[in-house]
Amino acid sequence: MTLQVRKSSIQGKGLFTERPLPARAKVGEFTGELISVREARRRAQGAKRIAIVEISHTRAIDGSVNGGPFQFVNHSCDPNLFIRIAYGRVEFYALRHIRAGEELTCDYGESHHDGKLPCTCATGKCRKFI
Repeated sequence: MTLQVRKSSIQGKGLFTERPLPARAKVGEFTGELISVREARRRAQGAKRIAIVEISHTRAIDGSVNGGPFQFVNHSCDPNLFIRIAYGRVEFYALRHIRAGEELTCDYGESHHDGKLPCTCATGKCRKFI
């Protein structure tokens, strides 16, 4: 699979696919440094860009440290990917057919932003806040 990190119209950099992806296909895995949730929340305080996923009540993965391209998946209120967290892994799957050149997005769901961060996805289904 060919993925490319480049400028996003949503925010900063985004992850794009260079070939079509079928619905329900596993697209890839979020990787990075395994840390405690306590450390994850400490790192998130005041950070401009956060690439952390909590995988349990005690463990998290910081994609900004030794992470791969999935740290650049931006939030969308009308996403084309969903996240599956199981067995200490964070996997991304296509919700629908994704066209070549399309930015890969997921709904972040609950986050440390507590619904206060303005959303910039600009989709027709935008909830306005993350």
